[in-house]
Amino acid sequence: MFDFSVIPANPKFKQFEVIWLESEVFEQAFITPLTSFSDDEAAQWQFYLNKLALLGFQQWLEKRALSHQIDRTQCINQNNAIYNFKIDEFKINLIIKEHILDEIVEISNEAIIKPEFAAHFYVLLEVSEEQQQVIMRGFLRHDTLMNYCSQSRNCLQNDYYQIPLSIFDFEINHLLFYCDFLEPITIPLPMVPKESSSMQYLISSTISQETPIQLGQWIKGIFTAEWQEINDLFNPQAVLAFSLRNQGGGAKRGKLIDLGMDFQGQKILLLVNVTEEVDDKLSVLV
Repeated sequence: MFDFSVIPANPKFKQFEVIWLESEVFEQAFITPLTSFSDDEAAQWQFYLNKLALLGFQQWLEKRALSHQIDRTQCINQNNAIYNFKIDEFKINLIIKEHILDEIVEISNEAIIKPEFAAHFYVLLEVSEEQQQVIMRGFLRHDTLMNYCSQSRNCLQNDYYQIPLSIFDFEINHLLFYCDFLEPITIPLPMVPKESSSMQYLISSTISQETPIQLGQWIKGIFTAEWQEINDLFNPQAVLAFSLRNQGGGAKRGKLIDLGMDFQGQKILLLVNVTEEVDDKLSVLV
C-alpha cells in the first residue's frame, strides 16, 4: 500500500485547485432540499455555502473521475459539513469553511467515531460565494485522522477535534488515486453494532421505558401481573432442555417482551432469577 502523507508539503507554497462555480450551481443551491428549516440566518447561510461546495465538488468530480460512480442521494447537510457523499463505495465528508484564516481545522467528534457519519476521506473546501469559486484545500484519510487524534492530547474541545492543516494532503488528485487503486476495506471505519449488541440495546430500551421492577418484593413472593411462572410461559407439549444456571432457589419469573421487530412468528422471553445474599443484597441473573 502506498501513502502520500510521506511526501512533504508546505501549504504556504501550494497552488490550491480552484473550482469555478457555474451559474447553474447557484440556481440549484437555492432549490436543493438538503437542509431543514431554520430561523437562524447564520445557519441558513452556512447551509447555503455547504450546498455550493457540494455541487461544486460534484461538478469537479464529474470532469475528473469519469470512471467512478458519484452518489449524493444520502447526503446530510449539517453545521459546517456534508456527510455521506460517495465515490463508488468510498464515503466522503466535506468539511466546508467560508474563510480559512488559521492553521487549525475543526472536525466534529461524531464525524469521526459514529458509524453513520464517519468517512474514508475528509475533504476540506473553502467557499467564496462572491468570487464564485470553491478552493480545494486538501483532504485526510480516516486512519490518518484517527492516528493523529490518538496521539495528540487535548485536541478535542467542545466535541470538535482541532486538526492542524499541516497533516492534510494538499494534492487533491491523490484522492482520485486512492479511489482508483485502493479498496474501501483498506481504510477501516467504525462498525455498526453487531446484531447481538443491537438486541441488548433494544432489550434495555424496552425495559427502561416501563415501570421500575421492585425486585426486593420478589423475595417476599410479591409479583406484578406481567411476571409469570416460567413453566406457565412454555408450551407443555414442547420438549425443552431449559434450565437456569443458578439452581439455588430464589424467585424466578419471566415475561414476554416486544422488541418492535419481526422474528417470523417467534416470541422473545425475558427470564429473571433473584436470590437474597448476605447484608440484604440481592443477586440477579437475567
